[in-house]
Amino acid sequence: MLLNNEKLAKTSSTPGKTQTINHFFVNENWYLVDLPGYGYARVSKQDRGKWDRMLWDYLGNRENLMCMFVLVDIRIEPQTIDVNFINKLGENGIPFVIVFTKTDKISKKKIEDSVESYKMVLNEVWEELPPMMVTSANTKLGKEEILNFISDVNKKFQ
Repeated sequence: MLLNNEKLAKTSSTPGKTQTINHFFVNENWYLVDLPGYGYARVSKQDRGKWDRMLWDYLGNRENLMCMFVLVDIRIEPQTIDVNFINKLGENGIPFVIVFTKTDKISKKKIEDSVESYKMVLNEVWEELPPMMVTSANTKLGKEEILNFISDVNKKFQ
């Protein structure tokens, strides 16, 4: 959605396709990095453990990491695994934004309810909520907001 290149990253209806850390150099200026998911995937516990170690090693050792986008399917109520991941990012001081995806598949009211549900769950732990964005790859909702956010972050990096 962001880079107008559907062939850039592989997507699948089967979770767990991204099994490596993939770097994309954008406009010869900044990197977009696709990390393995931490959630549902039909893989062994051993593979899931490897992904988890690789993910946290990467996140913990990237001095130039400016922001991470945590993609959350808006159609699914807050899952313990998502909330735990978000909380761990906060505990480790890793900057991130929650990006709700697949908004084109539900009503505007359900989108609002889902975002509020996440806010309620996170408010149990968080004093100040992380930034949140609502997106759809199909309708391009949120694309400009994310690109503007990235532009602002990149300006701070330089």
